[in-house]
Amino acid sequence: MDASWPPERSQAWARADAGAGAESHGLAVSVTPHAETSRRPGEWIAGLLAAFSIFASCIGLAYRPARLIPAAILLALLATALGGRNARLATWAVGIGGVCFVLGMAIAVLTGNPIY
Repeated sequence: MDASWPPERSQAWARADAGAGAESHGLAVSVTPHAETSRRPGEWIAGLLAAFSIFASCIGLAYRPARLIPAAILLALLATALGGRNARLATWAVGIGGVCFVLGMAIAVLTGNPIY
């Protein structure tokens, strides 16, 4: 074995500093963040279902809550099962559906509107 192996730490730093200003002769490599930009169709559908669920839950506050809001909650649960990037939106849709169900039933009973 060579007595100078491994090189002294100061020698290694000197070589690294000398090479830092020099041009790189290696090949240029571009990396596309594939996982970040690509979306499965199921993720897109999950987001759409969650948004539609929130919309239906809010409509159910004023119009037949026992008919609309359970269907909206089922859509939100389906969106939660699909998961993906929109998992938080789907979770919020389930919560909003539950709150809208309680409020919609209370509003319908207090105002004398039909429940279903």
